[in-house]
Amino acid sequence: MKTRIIVIILLLLVLTVLLTRNDDRIAGTLLNTINPVKQSYKQFTQGIEDKSHSYIFQKETIEKLSHENRILRKRLLEQMHYIDQVQDVYTVLPDLAKLPVHNIAIAETISYVKLNSFSQIILTKPKGLIEGKIYGLIQGTVAAGVATLKNNQLYGYLTSDDKCRFSVFIGKSRAPGIAIGIKRNKMIVKFIPKWHDLQVGDKVVTSGLDNIFFSNVPVGIVTEIEVQSAYTVAYIKPYNNVLQPKTFFVVTDPKVTILENFDSNSTALALNCPKVDKTLYQDINATDLNITQDNNLSVTAEYNATIPIISSIPSRVDQTQDDVVEPDEPVEHVAPAPIKKVKKKKTRKKKYNHPKSLDLF
Repeated sequence: MKTRIIVIILLLLVLTVLLTRNDDRIAGTLLNTINPVKQSYKQFTQGIEDKSHSYIFQKETIEKLSHENRILRKRLLEQMHYIDQVQDVYTVLPDLAKLPVHNIAIAETISYVKLNSFSQIILTKPKGLIEGKIYGLIQGTVAAGVATLKNNQLYGYLTSDDKCRFSVFIGKSRAPGIAIGIKRNKMIVKFIPKWHDLQVGDKVVTSGLDNIFFSNVPVGIVTEIEVQSAYTVAYIKPYNNVLQPKTFFVVTDPKVTILENFDSNSTALALNCPKVDKTLYQDINATDLNITQDNNLSVTAEYNATIPIISSIPSRVDQTQDDVVEPDEPVEHVAPAPIKKVKKKKTRKKKYNHPKSLDLF
């Protein structure tokens, strides 16, 4: 052990002596021996550092890309759902031409209320709905059920649910009744008067008298008729598809609007009367018409006959409303009275009395 230490010390002394001497050959030999070792060491350390940096960079890149991938997949699902909704709305757009656009809203089905029941659904809530009010649901152009707003959530009851009830007319005689859901593809219409002659195959439409649907919306077709003690019962097959509740029209305002905001002054009721140019009668006077005492009556009658009398009272009202419409009193245009010539009174001249005598003195 001691000999090794002594040998190392001697070698160090020799190296120090050689390095302290200014000998180029010795310095070159030492540099040629040491430089490759130093280069190898630097290359080795640099490789380890590069690998560590690349590993860290790859890890960060993988985490970043994974996060972006999750976001893009979420957006892709949202876009696919959005495309499905657009397709559903696009399929029902042609049906909007057959309905009053200002009185309906579009609603999409969110989910079923219960997994084991296909007759009750939860819908997207349009704006302006009133809590507790019953609204009609139209699928395409046929009645599909009713909806009501509860706890800020819109619930829909399709024609297969017993909570779906609305008034209908049946057949050509338009027999009234109340349609109630029973099961899939079947409804019952109760309280039909017995004197109506119903046939299997009669078409059923909404009456519009329950403030739920518009009138004459198709509901179904009669499949069976049963006469009971007090009234007649009819079983019908609805037109709507209960198993595909995608997009619905919500009837927000089914009331009659023909007489709403009626104004007799701004409504042209006399459509068949000819239009009169008022400028034709502005410059008419007695001298232009050559009115005399003898033909005053004939000219006045002819002048009055050319002026149409417009009445504000409608001749017929087909539908009624809650507010009573009281039209204004009719205003008739009467021709001005002809100008009568004033006869000048004849003044009698006083007779001159001649004097009896010419004697002035």
